[in-house]
Amino acid sequence: MSVPGKKVAVITGASQGIGAALVVAYGKLGYAVVATSRSIAPVPDPDVLAVRGDIADPSTAERVAAAAVERFGRIDTLVNNAGIFIAKPFTEYTRDDYEAATGVNLAGFFRITQLAVEQMLRQGSGHLVQISTSLADHADASVNSVLASLTKGGLQSATRALAIEYAARGIRSNAVALGVIKTRNSDAYGDSLARLHPLGRLGEVGDVVDAIVYLENAPFVTGEILHVDGGQSAGH
Repeated sequence: MSVPGKKVAVITGASQGIGAALVVAYGKLGYAVVATSRSIAPVPDPDVLAVRGDIADPSTAERVAAAAVERFGRIDTLVNNAGIFIAKPFTEYTRDDYEAATGVNLAGFFRITQLAVEQMLRQGSGHLVQISTSLADHADASVNSVLASLTKGGLQSATRALAIEYAARGIRSNAVALGVIKTRNSDAYGDSLARLHPLGRLGEVGDVVDAIVYLENAPFVTGEILHVDGGQSAGH
């Protein structure tokens, strides 16, 4: 049985990498967690509920939000972590690329956030966190990123709009804009990707988690796009 009265975090893209680390981090903060992704496995911890599904499908968002309220009674934080990054020259993007990126990055954000905000309004408080990229507001000639800029740039604007729309109703909205974070996929390109950052290294998953935990514990911060990018957005 979970502990009554715990705060509850919903985390998308939660089966690996940043998402999986956030499940652990929010648990350490004393939250119950609803974790969702297409491949997530059941978790024995009674304070972690895994819901499998494609967040680009609105029915997944409906199931996740309903499960959070049914199991834990509330939604205090939503971390929109699920995302797709496709690096190609603009004219080489295919229809499938476009639909994949907009499906996860935009549609996957839209419905789950609507449902979370509806619940937060009933509670009188809440926190939204979006995961973005520094490329959305600082293009780099060495990285082809129009689809990321189109979708994640939209999320950054929505983050600010939500912050203002709901500031007087107890709901905060923030984002973290990332540089390249070290993953299994980045290992083969480590040196070249590290050079994108003035600090000269790739980010660690822990760097991202620390930033989101900071935002969680910063009640006077809303509408913020917090750059976790090794100085990438500041210049070169």
